[in-house]
Amino acid sequence: MNKIPQFVLAYSMSLALAAPALAHHSAAAYDTQQEVKVTGTVTEYKFKNPHVYMALQVRKTDGSTAAMEVEAGAASVLNPLGFNRNSVAVGDMVTIIGNPARSNPDKSILGKDLYKQDGTYYPLNIASRSIYAARNEIATSIAGTWFSPRTEFNAFLGGVRNWPVTEKGKAAMANVDPKATTQKDCIPIGAPALMFYPVANTITVQRDRVVMKVDWMDSERVIYLDGRKHPPAGETFLHGHSAGRWEGDTLVVETTNFKEHPMGLSTSLPSSTRKRLTERFRLSQDGKSLNYSGVIEDPVYLARPVEWSGQWLYRPNMPHSNEKCDLEVARKFLHDSR
Repeated sequence: MNKIPQFVLAYSMSLALAAPALAHHSAAAYDTQQEVKVTGTVTEYKFKNPHVYMALQVRKTDGSTAAMEVEAGAASVLNPLGFNRNSVAVGDMVTIIGNPARSNPDKSILGKDLYKQDGTYYPLNIASRSIYAARNEIATSIAGTWFSPRTEFNAFLGGVRNWPVTEKGKAAMANVDPKATTQKDCIPIGAPALMFYPVANTITVQRDRVVMKVDWMDSERVIYLDGRKHPPAGETFLHGHSAGRWEGDTLVVETTNFKEHPMGLSTSLPSSTRKRLTERFRLSQDGKSLNYSGVIEDPVYLARPVEWSGQWLYRPNMPHSNEKCDLEVARKFLHDSR
């Protein structure tokens, strides 16, 4: 169990660097160059997607009390780090470290670290220290539950900045509106970015199909292995239509028939109905990870096909959050930023 010395009931602010949370919207509403420490009693707790929220009753240094709202990462993102629905309860005394809101720094913070009264530590966003206890377990196939670390997600999104884009792609990347994210409507980002989200991803291998259940906004992909053809181009789907085949122990997937998507290629790059994915899923030699690579094409936004590669960690005992995306929670930041 991770411990720190107990804190006294207090409210203080100090200069520090803090990484913004990975979430369905940016952390622009918070001053990530300032670090806040608040201690108080939990009066409300919502373990939701795409954000966890808490309300605290805190006592300031002058002896007065005040309400403080704490925004944390998504239930799906915090769950793999070791924070779950039962980690906190109304009535608990907690200390939270995070970043103050720019508009109401005395009323709202972006949580990073949480310490209970006995010193037990819990992470509150993807940049926090994980307390998930990984086991030294070995996979024998691509079936099972996998986890893409945030370093892989960040590397993928960082690489997008160097992709060869068309003029239409350049215009889209130059005019990104954080408030226009599709995830405010519980519509997830498109693959392959979706597949790098740092959440539990369970692969089930059946005779005629492979099912991939990603714990982000109810995402599920079905890869057909029965030789069926792709449907006519006019039939489009959020996750496209996927046909797969085995090349030895490697699953090769061809996906077409995507809907147009404002975040179909990345958080800053849309995709068209001409988007096409070729993906390869292969177990590593030591059985501890899964190698994920492929090629993405979209002549509307990409000047030429782009290759990517990454690695997921085997986490057979990592549960899904089982929390559906809550529209009210997903859109809360729009009201808070007014």
